[in-house]
Parts: sequence; structure tokens; C-alpha cells
Amino acid sequence: MTTTVDAIYEHGKLVLPQPLSLPEKSHVRVTIESDDTERENWLKLSEASLLKTWGNDADDIFNELLKK
Repeated sequence: MTTTVDAIYEHGKLVLPQPLSLPEKSHVRVTIESDDTERENWLKLSEASLLKTWGNDADDIFNELLKK
């Protein structure tokens, strides 16, 4: 069973907006997805820069020169 809920991290604990309908001491897996828009923006800019550097026609010429 998969259930997605939002929570708030307070004083070292995840606080849910309402109780879940799970038996006590149920084992669950928690995935943390933080809202870090600045990091995401840097990653997108980095990817765009790398694609300009590595994904261009000059690479084909360089690869041909390496074969000689």
C-alpha cells in the first residue's frame, strides 16, 4: 500500500496534519522531498551549460580527429 502525506519537521520529528489509519508500531518507509528551489535552479543551469559544452557538432569533429 502506498500513501502520500505532507508533514512538517519540528524539533526533530515529523508532524503529520492528522493521524494515519495504521496499526500501532507499523513499519513504514519515509521518503524526504524538500522544496529546495534554489538547488533545483542551479542544477538546471548546470545541465544547460554541460549540454552546450558536450552536446555540439564540434564533438563530432574531435571524435574524428581521435580516430586518426
